[in-house]
Amino acid sequence: MRGLAALGLGIIALAGPAGAQAQSVADFYKGKNVTVIVGYTAGGGYDIYARALARHMGRHLPGNPNFIVQNITGAGSLNAANNIYNVAAKDGTVFGTFGRGLAIEPLIGTARVQFDAAKFTWLGSGSNEISLCATWHTSPVKTWQDALKFGFAVGGEGAGSDPDTYAAFVRNVFGVKLKLVTGYHGTSDIILAIERGEVDGRCGWSWSSIKSTRPSWIPEKKLNYLFHMSDVKAPELQHVPTIHEFANDRQKQILKLVTSRQTMGRPFAAPPGVPADRAEALRRAFDATLKDPAFLAEADKLKLEVNPVSGEDVAKLVAELYATPKDIVEEARVAIKP
Repeated sequence: MRGLAALGLGIIALAGPAGAQAQSVADFYKGKNVTVIVGYTAGGGYDIYARALARHMGRHLPGNPNFIVQNITGAGSLNAANNIYNVAAKDGTVFGTFGRGLAIEPLIGTARVQFDAAKFTWLGSGSNEISLCATWHTSPVKTWQDALKFGFAVGGEGAGSDPDTYAAFVRNVFGVKLKLVTGYHGTSDIILAIERGEVDGRCGWSWSSIKSTRPSWIPEKKLNYLFHMSDVKAPELQHVPTIHEFANDRQKQILKLVTSRQTMGRPFAAPPGVPADRAEALRRAFDATLKDPAFLAEADKLKLEVNPVSGEDVAKLVAELYATPKDIVEEARVAIKP
C-alpha cells in the first residue's frame, strides 16, 4: 500500500508542473487585453486580416482575453516591426503583422532595421500569397510588353515592402520602365493615389488583397494585370504570365530569394523573449483560429485567402533564407536597390 501511495504521489508530482503551467497561462491572460499591431493603415489587406483574426482568436487562447488592434504605420511597416521587436511588451500580450518582405530585409535590403528576424516569436501566417504587378484600366501600360516600352509610375510604401522591392527588381533586372513613387502608408493610400491618377499602379499587389479590398474591380475590369510576381498563377488569371517566364536560370535563383516572402503571405509575430508557455499558447491559438468555422465564414465573406503556414514553418523558412549562398544574396541586394 505504501508503495502504491508513493507511486501515486510521484505521478501527481510529475503532473503538477504541467498542470500548473497550463493554469498559469490561463490565469495570466484572464481579464487582460492582447494588442495586435498592424503596420499599415486601416482598410488594407493586412489590416482586414488582422481584425478578422482578432475577432476570433480570444476564444482559443487560455483565459479568453480581449483583443485590440492598433495601427502603427510608416516606412512600409518597418515602424511596426521595429516597435514589436524593441518596444512592445515581451510578456505575450502583444503581437502583430508587418510586410512579408521585412523578414529578409536585414539580409538583402537597405532599410534601417532594428531587429534580428530569426529572434521574432513567429506565430505563423494566414496564407501564402500570389502577387501581381497591375495598372489602372486607363493606363497605356496594359501588358508585359508595354511595361518594357512605356514609362509609368507605381506606388510604394518604403524600403523592404513588396511594392518597393518588386518594383526595383523588375526595373533593375528586366528593364521595366517604371518610376517608383514611395512613402504611402499602405494599400488603401496607394489605391486612392491610383484612382486620383497620381500613379498608374502597383507591383507586389496581393491577389487576395485586391479581392478583399476592391472586389468590384474584378468584374468591372478596373485593372490591367501585367504579370505575376511568382511562379504560381491565380486560378482566375491563368492568362497572365509569370515573371519566371522571362527569367534565365540565374535570375530564377535570385527570384526565389526575393519572392520567397510570399510563403509567409500574412505573417504574425510576437517580440523575442516571450515566455515559452505563452509563446506556445499563442501559436496554438493562432492555428486553431485559422481552422475555426466562424473565422473561416468571415474570411470567406471578406474574400480573405486562408492557407495557413505554422509558426514553426515560418521560423524554418527564415533560417533557410539566411543560409542562402553569399553570391546569390549579393546579386539579390543589387537587384532590389531603389
